[in-house]
Amino acid sequence: MKPLLAVCAVALFTSACVIDSPDQIAFVSDRQGGQPDKPDIYLMNDDGTQVTNLTKHAGRNFDPAWSPDGRKIAFDSDRDGDYEIYVMNADGSGQTRLTNTRAGEGEPAWSPDGTKIAFSSDRVWDLTSEIYVMNADGSGQTRLTKPPGLKGSPAWSPDGTKIAFFSDRDRDYEIYVMNADGSGQTQVTHSGARDADPDWSPDGTKIAFVSNRDGNFEIYVMNADGKNQTRVTNYPSLYRRPRWRPRR
Repeated sequence: MKPLLAVCAVALFTSACVIDSPDQIAFVSDRQGGQPDKPDIYLMNDDGTQVTNLTKHAGRNFDPAWSPDGRKIAFDSDRDGDYEIYVMNADGSGQTRLTNTRAGEGEPAWSPDGTKIAFSSDRVWDLTSEIYVMNADGSGQTRLTKPPGLKGSPAWSPDGTKIAFFSDRDRDYEIYVMNADGSGQTQVTHSGARDADPDWSPDGTKIAFVSNRDGNFEIYVMNADGKNQTRVTNYPSLYRRPRWRPRR
């Protein structure tokens, strides 16, 4: 059976993405007080019941990412004045800051074994960002990429050996793949457009991403080495963060 591909659509500070758990969804919403600049992270059952505000904080909270075992959620927040990476238990308890750089950290992504978190940060050079990795407790923070250019949306391969990301280091947004230690960085798209938001298929042979190479943003799928790039949607709309359904 072919793995299924889900799309997380984002608009007006509200997003939703089905995660590995068969019965719960973590999402971002500004429903608390109707303040579009103060989104929180919520949890609900997959039928929309039992909506719970997990963060309940005056700051802005984004990018929830479930640990592989479903027990924790990493996210980014500016509650302390700048965006940092935090982690909390799945019920919202034990919220702990993992980074403390007074820069802009975001887009956390757990390694498949749950021991590490990849993320983006502009701590080295303002107005750009690099890909970092750290242990799940925040220790051992290591930069994997270097200037020039913006990098973002790190995504681990299912076996944990590689990380896909996007970068504009060559003047336009393209998809790159590197080893988990930052070596072997290879550009796998060359569209001259805006290619972003990569995600690996469960078997590690393909990568889904979004691109506006044909005039509007659509979802594409390619082999992990960049071959056979194929558009799989054809409808003018907002597409962002395609995510493969995990195999069960």
